[in-house]
Amino acid sequence: QVRLVESGGKLVHAGESLRLSCVASGGTFRKHSLAWFRQSPGKEREFVARVSWGDEATDYADSVKGRFAISRDNTKNTVFLQMNSLKPEDSALYICASTLSYNTRTGYPYWGQGTQVTVSS
Repeated sequence: QVRLVESGGKLVHAGESLRLSCVASGGTFRKHSLAWFRQSPGKEREFVARVSWGDEATDYADSVKGRFAISRDNTKNTVFLQMNSLKPEDSALYICASTLSYNTRTGYPYWGQGTQVTVSS
């Protein structure tokens, strides 16, 4: 069973940067694609970014493209989300997910509990 634990969320001001981390255990990390999703109260969970296993190809939601960067460190079983130029609308619970699939924004079977990011205006 894969376990994912996120950290790094906090209250920041608009325009500031933040880096989230997600540590995985219980699986072969380098064979998993990792993704970040986010969910705000009253809204559906939405895809933010993903990084594939192998060639580490990345994919981003249009709303964060150019501001966020996802990366992974297979030696530390960790995936990161660097968030720059944060906006109040980026406020959400950020949730890490993993899958053995290579290239997908959906169908992730493993999920963390999330870390809260709040951006004040």
